[in-house]
Amino acid sequence: MKSSQLPASEYSPFYKDYLQTLENVELMEELEICVHEFIRFVQNIPMDKFDYRYAEGKWTIKEIIQHLIDTERVFSYRAMRISRNDKTALPGYDENQYVDNTNANERSLQELLTEMAVVRQSTLSLFKSFSEEQLQRIGTASNSAVSVRAIGFILIGHQKHHQNIFQERYL
Repeated sequence: MKSSQLPASEYSPFYKDYLQTLENVELMEELEICVHEFIRFVQNIPMDKFDYRYAEGKWTIKEIIQHLIDTERVFSYRAMRISRNDKTALPGYDENQYVDNTNANERSLQELLTEMAVVRQSTLSLFKSFSEEQLQRIGTASNSAVSVRAIGFILIGHQKHHQNIFQERYL
């Protein structure tokens, strides 16, 4: 499925900006490709930028990478639950609290990027296991309706959003 075919009824308006960063991409293909593009992009960032904050209270690049990893785990869990026809409303999470409780800035860049690649491989395996029917299932997460396939596109758009933030505010 292409991102342009995703009905707006399958995700919260909160995610519209993330999804608009996608250029009519195919879900499985882009899940696989974009993580490698992101890792190559990050590896070309000057080393002195990884602990930089562009303003008081803003995250470092390492903290953002950890945020991407944490978010992917949370959203993949949501996708799995919804795909299994679990009707339980899934709670949101406080990304600031998560970042405040990591040691991302003490970790090496390679550790973070390796973890990101491994988490994406797990996400990709999960999404490849879904039938077309499962991808279309809709559940509730963060008090909004969301489909399994929308979660996949949101993960891609979220990653691209933060890559754009790196380019605009950190480099």
